[in-house]
Amino acid sequence: MRLRIQVTGIVQGVGFRPFVYRTAVQNGLFGYVKNRADAGAEILVEGSEEAINEFLRSLKQDKPPLAQYHSVIASKLSGENEYKEFMIRKSSMEAEPSGSVIPPDIAICNDCVRELRNPKDPRFEYFFITCTNCGPRFTIIEKLPYDRENTTMRLFPLCGFCLKEYTNPLNRRFHAQTVACPKCGPQVFLTDSRGKVAQEKDPIRAAGQLLSEGSILAIKGVGGFHVATSADRLEPLMRLRRVKHRSEKPFAVMARSLETARTFAEITENQAEILTSYIRPIVLLNKTSDYYLSELVAPRLHNIGVMLPYTGLHYMLFDKVKDAAFVMTSANPPNQPITKDNDEALKTLRGTADYFLLHNREIAHRCDDSVVRIHGVNTVLIRRSRGYSPAPITLKKKSKRCVLGIGGELNNASCILNDDKAFFSQHIGDVQNVETRTLLEDATNHLARLTNNKIETIACDLHPKFVTTNLAERWAKEKGWQLIRVQHHHAHIAGLMAEHDLPEIIGICCDGYGYGTDGEAWGGEILLSRDNTVNFERSAHLEPQPLIGGDLATYYPLRMAAGILHSHIDVEDWLLKKSKHFPHGEEEVKIVLQQLEKKENSLCTTSCGRVLDAVSAILNVCYERTYEGEPSMKLESLALKGRDALKLNPIIRKNVLNTTEMLLKIYENKEKYPASDLAFSAHAYLAKGLADLAIMKATENNVDAIGFSGGVATNEIIVSIIEEMVEASDLRFVVHRKIPPGDGGLSFGQAVVSAFFDS
Repeated sequence: MRLRIQVTGIVQGVGFRPFVYRTAVQNGLFGYVKNRADAGAEILVEGSEEAINEFLRSLKQDKPPLAQYHSVIASKLSGENEYKEFMIRKSSMEAEPSGSVIPPDIAICNDCVRELRNPKDPRFEYFFITCTNCGPRFTIIEKLPYDRENTTMRLFPLCGFCLKEYTNPLNRRFHAQTVACPKCGPQVFLTDSRGKVAQEKDPIRAAGQLLSEGSILAIKGVGGFHVATSADRLEPLMRLRRVKHRSEKPFAVMARSLETARTFAEITENQAEILTSYIRPIVLLNKTSDYYLSELVAPRLHNIGVMLPYTGLHYMLFDKVKDAAFVMTSANPPNQPITKDNDEALKTLRGTADYFLLHNREIAHRCDDSVVRIHGVNTVLIRRSRGYSPAPITLKKKSKRCVLGIGGELNNASCILNDDKAFFSQHIGDVQNVETRTLLEDATNHLARLTNNKIETIACDLHPKFVTTNLAERWAKEKGWQLIRVQHHHAHIAGLMAEHDLPEIIGICCDGYGYGTDGEAWGGEILLSRDNTVNFERSAHLEPQPLIGGDLATYYPLRMAAGILHSHIDVEDWLLKKSKHFPHGEEEVKIVLQQLEKKENSLCTTSCGRVLDAVSAILNVCYERTYEGEPSMKLESLALKGRDALKLNPIIRKNVLNTTEMLLKIYENKEKYPASDLAFSAHAYLAKGLADLAIMKATENNVDAIGFSGGVATNEIIVSIIEEMVEASDLRFVVHRKIPPGDGGLSFGQAVVSAFFDS
């Protein structure tokens, strides 16, 4: 009997071929296995029917832990048997339509950690120790198939020892494209701020000691550079905030171990599981009551972003110091992509870092750390990048065409949807300058090549002035693609529908801003979406509120609060007392008051985020947004300490949730109740009002599912209250599980809408 088997999925770079080899030999089969240029694999087996059936059973049930099958297609071959042994053939350049992709970067495995620590092992203390089950993948590959000569490891010829393991099908490092050792692999070195190499025998541990002593270091990692320093010393943290222009934005930390992380952060079983997974993302954890790291790490927040070491280098940084954690934040100039090259780092980070810990293995593609948050038992993706991308998510329904979703302007990532697979780029960031736009273009083109996709349609946001809209228009014209514009909140809800395979939904979508079909600024919406995600109806929304000064109101929440309160109370004295929180003091306050009286700049918004910002300003929590979501994030941290003191009933008139009365109550009671109680009351009012509207619309339209999307869907208080109310009404409640609810998932929703669009 002869059988050819085509396997698509994540089957390159995960030990699949040696697994097939061992399984075939164990069953006495002859033939071959080889990689293909589409990132899939081809197997041909010859032998008895019984042996081949056992082989197929093992192929499906005993696959390597990191392998993922999208399809396994077997076809019988005619003719006589041709092979006398089973072999692993050289990769072919054959390619089929999309379906496979190389795996994401994978954290160091336990076997490699043990070898790293074993003095008798040839790779003892080698920072770049990896095997088939771990190490960089996406960030080193330049083209398919995933063979060493197609990666940045091609510059490191294997020594005799590594070559022997690399060519032994029974070895854990058989065809591990990153296999290396101290003799033949990448080398690490420490330099001063000018790039002069320090004569240091143990550069990594020396770097760890410098961090512990308060120096700032730029450290080259897997997908780019981190800027690192002590997590409990005041001076370097103040200096780092100053040079990074990050007065309040939280820094992530890398903890020595899970046990050490528990000494300053609360960690549930679910959080521990994802912290120690092969993804090793940054996980937002609640601070313990006796939190002892510097408050400058995550100022005025209840939580802190924590990750564990995910390379040998990271483990070694802690070897000669007692520090529980180091600050480890992405190294990038303001509003630009993460730095990845040595020369680039020495040029752009010279004024930031005192020292540089470098290695000579090139990074082919930038890739930031992923960020997640756990709500109860559910994982909420804040940033989907290292450890996830470019692995696809599989949908229950197949698209009509191959679509590229280009995303919005903030927290951007692109998405290619074809057949039943959605492939995501790594995190791109805020696409507002040439550098990030170029990264978006390069990352998207690379993703299309890796996944062997032939794009037919490009989808973008409805906003006519977004950089991504202009890019989509240009690409559509240059490449002859169909262009489809998708309303921002519709994209969010369509993505949620596709993720859960829902034919219809009442979607709650709350965020900071989205360009509405009427040209207004939306951001607190109840949408009815039906008919395969293509059509939607705006069923209800939050009360429109004035944006005094336009975009300035998004940066200075007092403007937002004044605009809402002005028609009901005299805000002049209050604003003048707060004048120091305006960039131009009393002069600016007077201009704001004039605008309020004349009703100039009458742009309004239904944004839920802006209402939370206004509450934040009234409660003296945050007067200036120095990073995305800052006022509402700090307000949530305060609210988690409080209770619903006001117990306000939602005011709903003609499908509009009133937010003015709620804000007035907060203002009137700011001296009567603790700020934490009022913060919680504001959250409760919005959550209850949104839930009431959604339940009402679900009942009217005979829809049994309610979903929540948008950036506000990362807020634990609001999500939990809405969920409780929806489920108490015997309706299904869904949130995102596989993509970010914020704008990092926007491209997916755009692609979903466009995939089923009837042109």
